[in-house]
Amino acid sequence: MKNKYIDLIEQTFDFPQDGFMLKDGYLQFHNISLKKLIDTYGTPLRIVYLPKISEQIKKARTLFDKAFEKNDYKANYYYCYCTKSNHFSYVLDEVLSNGTQIETSSSFDIDLLRKLYKKGSISKKTIIINNGFKTKEYAIKIAGLINDGFSNVIPVCDNKEELYFYDKYVKAEKCNIGIRVATSEEPNFEFYTSRLGIPNRDVLSFYEKKIATNKKFCLKMLHFFVDTGIKDSIYYW
Repeated sequence: MKNKYIDLIEQTFDFPQDGFMLKDGYLQFHNISLKKLIDTYGTPLRIVYLPKISEQIKKARTLFDKAFEKNDYKANYYYCYCTKSNHFSYVLDEVLSNGTQIETSSSFDIDLLRKLYKKGSISKKTIIINNGFKTKEYAIKIAGLINDGFSNVIPVCDNKEELYFYDKYVKAEKCNIGIRVATSEEPNFEFYTSRLGIPNRDVLSFYEKKIATNKKFCLKMLHFFVDTGIKDSIYYW
């Protein structure tokens, strides 16, 4: 009878995966004994292996480079790190050392960006994509970045009303805008919220009436919410 945890792992996952191995019956990660760490620090235990972060960023860039070359696709790929994945400074330092861009999700993230700018980790030319539901505080802080000369800030509108904030609080001459598009006319959810984006049928009229007619706004990006069951997101510049 197979009733050990290793039996569950072997029948559920391809094991060992990259970076993992068994030595003397104990699990190691990149030649680091997890048993030794647990004996020293106890559990629960969370490990951040910084070299893996840079490795994955390089891997993503390589995959896109190959795909672009194969399909003769004339475009640029920008790796934007979502700060909500991990806010710890040592993680962000590792991420930004690879020349990456930034995606935010909340008001808190804007405070974090201010700190990173003072530290010299990002510049006013860094691409900053502002996703997430825009509370008034969040929208005002986004406008503050734009007013302070951060030239590549792109707030992504989850709903039509959100544009009101940027029209009111952005004092700079130009404000980039992104639109999150819900590609399903009738999303297959028990409830529908604005965070899923502006319905596909309304996007063109929203752009023509609210963005194209306002000299302040410049449409920079469409963010497609695709209902595939795993919440895929696709960006077009």
